[in-house]
Amino acid sequence: MRAHARPLSRPVTRTVVDMSDTPFGFGPSDRDRDRDEDRNPERRPGDGPQDPLGFGMGGLPGMPGFGGPGMPGGFDVSQLGQMLTQLGQMLSQAQSSGGGPVNYDLAAQLARQQLATTTSSLTGPQRAAVSDAVKLAELWLDAATDFPAGATETKAWSASEWVDASMPTWKRLCDPVAQRVSGAWLEAMPEEMRSAAGPMLAMLGQMGGLAFGSQLGHGLSQLAAEVLTSTEIGIPVGPERVAALLPENVEKFTRDLDRPASEVMIFLAAREAAHHRLFTHVPWLKERLLGAVEQYARGITVDASRIEELARGIDPSNPAAIQEAMQSGMFSPETTPEQKAALARLETQLALVEGWVDAVVADAVGERLPGAGALRETLRRRRASGGPAEQTFATVVGLELRPRRLRAAAELWRLLGEQRGVAGRDALWEHPDLIPTAEDLDDPAGFVGRAELGDPIAELEKLAARERAEESAAAGESDSTDAEDESDRDDDGPPPAPTG
Repeated sequence: MRAHARPLSRPVTRTVVDMSDTPFGFGPSDRDRDRDEDRNPERRPGDGPQDPLGFGMGGLPGMPGFGGPGMPGGFDVSQLGQMLTQLGQMLSQAQSSGGGPVNYDLAAQLARQQLATTTSSLTGPQRAAVSDAVKLAELWLDAATDFPAGATETKAWSASEWVDASMPTWKRLCDPVAQRVSGAWLEAMPEEMRSAAGPMLAMLGQMGGLAFGSQLGHGLSQLAAEVLTSTEIGIPVGPERVAALLPENVEKFTRDLDRPASEVMIFLAAREAAHHRLFTHVPWLKERLLGAVEQYARGITVDASRIEELARGIDPSNPAAIQEAMQSGMFSPETTPEQKAALARLETQLALVEGWVDAVVADAVGERLPGAGALRETLRRRRASGGPAEQTFATVVGLELRPRRLRAAAELWRLLGEQRGVAGRDALWEHPDLIPTAEDLDDPAGFVGRAELGDPIAELEKLAARERAEESAAAGESDSTDAEDESDRDDDGPPPAPTG
C-alpha cells in the first residue's frame, strides 16, 4: 500500500552547512553581516573563513587559535612560535603544490583534521548493510528504468573517506572559478600598481591559494558530516561506477525519522543507484554540468575603473592594505548576462537529474517501502532548507537551486513515463537537444502533450541526418575551394624558363 506523501511525523533536526554565500567568499562591499548571523547564530568568529585572505588563524590546521589567556582578545603568547612555524610550513607547502588557485592539500588536511574527532572507523555490519541495500535497490530499479545498472562496485565510506574520494571532483568544480577570481583583479589592476607591488603579488597569490584551500577544507568538513551518498550534491563525486553511502551519516539522519533504519538505507541506496545508472549511460551529462561551471568562470571579470578609483588609497607594499580592500568587496566579480545564462542552464540540468531520480525511485520503491512517500517528501524539504547540493553550488558559483524547479522536473518525468512508458521517457537522455528546457519546466504538462515532440528515436535520426548533411556540405565547400585553387595554378601556366 502506498504511503501518503507527507513528511515524516517527527521533526527532522539537522545542521545546515555553513558555507559562503558567494563564490569563495568574494562578497559585495555592502554584505549584510547581520544576515549571516541570523542564518547561523551559533557561528563564532573562529569557525572558518568567509572571505579570501580574511581567514582567522583558528581556521587553519595545526594553527593555535586566539582563545588562550594572557593577551588582549585571549591570544596566548606562548603559542606564537608554534603559529609562526606552522605558517612557514604552509607557505613552503604552497610553493611546492604547483601554484594552483586552490591549495587542495591544505583543504583535505583541514577537513580530515576537523572530522577526526567526530567520526570513527566503520564496522563490518555497517559495510554489509550498505552492500545489501544497494543490491536490493538495483533489483527494484530494473523495472523502473530502461538504463541498466551503472555501478560496478559498492562502498561504505566514512566522512574522511568521502573527502579523499571526492577531491578530484572538487578540483573540477572549484578550479575554473578560483582561477578566474584570483586572476581577474590582477588583470584589471593598473600597470603602475602591479609594478609597485612587485614580488608582493606572488606572495598574495600563495596566500590566496591557502585562503581558498582553508575555506574549501572548512566547508568540506561540514559537508562530509552530513552528506548521505556520493551523488547527493547532484553529480557523482567519487570514482566512476562506484556507488557509496556514508552509514554513520545515514544513522544520524535516521534517528529523527519514524522509519526502520533498513528502510531508510534501501531508499537512499535506490537514489544512489539511480544516479549512477543515469550518469553512466548518459555520457555527456556530467561534462555538461561541469562545462556550465567552467562557462560561468570564463565570464568572471572585475571592474577596472573601480580598482583605479580605490587603489589610490592602497599602499602596494602593505599586504594588510590589499587584504582589507579585498575583504571590502573592492574586487567583487560582476555577473554578466552570459554568466546568468550559464547558471540558468546549470540549474535546469541539475533539476532534470534530480527530478528523474525522484520519479524513477518513486516507481521502484513506492509499493515496496511503506514510508517511501514520506521519505521522498523529507528529502525534498532537506533540499529546500539548504541541503548539500544547494550549499555546494551556492558556494562554487553563487547558484541558489529553487525547490519549485525540482518538483516541476519530477512531475515532468512522471508524466512522460505515464504517456510514453519507461523506454520512451529515458530515450530523451540520448541527446542533449532532446531534454526539456527551462521553459518546459514552467509547463511540464504542456511539454509532455506537445504533438511535435514525436518519437525520441525519430528525433535522434533527424538530428543525425542534419549533422551528416552539414558535414557533407562543409566537405563539399572544402573540395570546391581546393579545386578552384588548383585551377588558378593551371591558368597561370608553367613558370618562365630562365634566360641567358
